Amino acid sequence: MRIFDPHIHMTSRTTDDYRAMYDAGVRALVEPSFWLGQPRTSPASFLDYFDSLLGWEPFRAAQYGIAHHCALALNPKEANDPRCVPVLDDLPRYLAKDGVVAVGEIGYDSLTPAEDAALATQLQLAADHGLPALVHTPHRDKLTGLRRTVDVVRESALAPDRVLLDHLNETTVKEAADSGAWLGFSVYPDTKMDEDRTVAILKECGTDRVLVNSAADWGRSDPLKTRAVARAMLGAGFTDDDVDQVLWRNPVAFYGLSGRLHLDVPAPPDLHEGNSVLRGGE
Repeated sequence: MRIFDPHIHMTSRTTDDYRAMYDAGVRALVEPSFWLGQPRTSPASFLDYFDSLLGWEPFRAAQYGIAHHCALALNPKEANDPRCVPVLDDLPRYLAKDGVVAVGEIGYDSLTPAEDAALATQLQLAADHGLPALVHTPHRDKLTGLRRTVDVVRESALAPDRVLLDHLNETTVKEAADSGAWLGFSVYPDTKMDEDRTVAILKECGTDRVLVNSAADWGRSDPLKTRAVARAMLGAGFTDDDVDQVLWRNPVAFYGLSGRLHLDVPAPPDLHEGNSVLRGGE
């Protein structure tokens, strides 16, 4: 079984997670930029973070045979902080880099005017750079947030079929599907979706344009939830081909829209900026 996790925050995870993910079948992932928990105080901290997603994390992932790509953006939560918004001026030079396969996470957190402006600006940046967009739908007031998101996408220069609407659930999936966008489901131990609910939705809406992710981060989350969904699909009567479509071919197709997806993992150098994750070798 081959797995592509299309949304996971490996900055928050350990090298043991990389090993466990590889053993579970994960061979590729996309790490979107997100809020780190501690508020940033300037655009400079974003730039160091972006550099790590383009350098250090691919190095770590390659040690365990996993192809690492990233999506870069001003995230919805920090779009409300005037200290952070100037990073939008720096984004174009980062979006031109080879390891970037989407603009993301963008979207809504609290449905504010500042989030409206950041979403519209970054959808335009995605269109300008020929990239798809990974859109975070809010955790609160989800249906209102989904509808507002779809409206902004329709007004943008980016076609809906180049947009992935993530963190969907039973209340938002139908309207998201009707929008023409790709559908993303984040599977968590306690919150968001679980594997059984995800499988129930797959039975209703099918496997086309559907991506499943762990969205694992610094909170209670599980980087092996993609594998759990695969097992649940097989237990519910889906075929191996269905599982491969959802867990591999769909994310490859979506992020392949960037023209920058490279799934071969080159042998990593021994060191990155003078550092090794191996601590003595293996």
